[in-house]
Amino acid sequence: EGRETRLRVVLRVRPLTCTETRRGDQQVVHSLGDGAVHVSAARHDATFGFSAVFDAGASQEAVFEGSGMRQLVEQAIDGFSCTVFAFGQTGSGKTYTLMGPLAQSETQPVTPALLGLMQRSFTCLLDQSQSRSSDLALSASYLEIYNEQVRDLLSPGPPCALPLRWSKTRGFYVENQLSVDFESLEAIVSLLLQGSQRRRTSAHALNRHSSRSHALLTIHIRSRAVSTCPALGEGLGGPELIVGVKTAPGCACPSKQGTLCFVDLAGSERVKETGSSGELSVEANSINRSLLALGHCISLLAKPRGKWTHIPYRDSKLTRLLARSLGGSGITLMVACISPSSHCLSETLSTLHYASQAWRVTTRP
Repeated sequence: EGRETRLRVVLRVRPLTCTETRRGDQQVVHSLGDGAVHVSAARHDATFGFSAVFDAGASQEAVFEGSGMRQLVEQAIDGFSCTVFAFGQTGSGKTYTLMGPLAQSETQPVTPALLGLMQRSFTCLLDQSQSRSSDLALSASYLEIYNEQVRDLLSPGPPCALPLRWSKTRGFYVENQLSVDFESLEAIVSLLLQGSQRRRTSAHALNRHSSRSHALLTIHIRSRAVSTCPALGEGLGGPELIVGVKTAPGCACPSKQGTLCFVDLAGSERVKETGSSGELSVEANSINRSLLALGHCISLLAKPRGKWTHIPYRDSKLTRLLARSLGGSGITLMVACISPSSHCLSETLSTLHYASQAWRVTTRP
């Protein structure tokens, strides 16, 4: 607590798709082991290092255990603000890594082996809440940023824009967002599916289920240690000292409040490659602008602290909502997703450079 902590950055390389294989694309990204990956192509020969690298053969479980996601869940229960976000080109496997296959529903659940980081984290969170000697209250909120509008994915009725506010105590926050309590795995998975089905998606040349918005699912964790301390005047004749906190009748138990936020970013895309036009083109421009603002903040934060004086979080609503995670008091895991195809080389290199910069960013949890 209070010590500088580097963002944990892991890389996931998806397999070549059938379309890429039929087209004759070459695989230009190769894992070297020990968190290193090598890009080998004409006029490009570079090696990048990360906390961990998962190649095309890595399972969903391996990504969950190897990325440090389990530790992130435990830190959120301990009262820290924790965030995991997936970053990369459209069609690079971000949503699959976080949620698993998109074809799932409440009536047709996905195969357990294919579950993403979200569902595995929910299971871990609920298991931890049962094993720890604390009383946990859990709730969830689910938002999307679509064309620079923040919309609630859980509120009834058509999604409407919500105002984004600032306060000294809370930082940037969304006003009037709905937060729903839950106590079981079935309940939170139902909320996840409900919100995901309302999220804006479209098909284009690179992705049949392209996310047209950035989505943020936040789990709010309020814990209070279970205490059997006597009332004032009983036992030792005065307030008891429990876990280093003086207690009094009625409010004797120390409490913690943590958050676990999952951010599924819309993928960067080039209109020329996706064939987008009309509304799709407008959406793409909005997505790219917010991702550019995010990349700019990351590049500034990666510099030594004496080299920057201002981080432009206000340039987009995405960077405002990620301000605490990127440069504040949070603990953050970044999952960079890339394609190994030679056809996607330019976007892959861009993602690798941004991820390398993010690995140098530090926060003070």
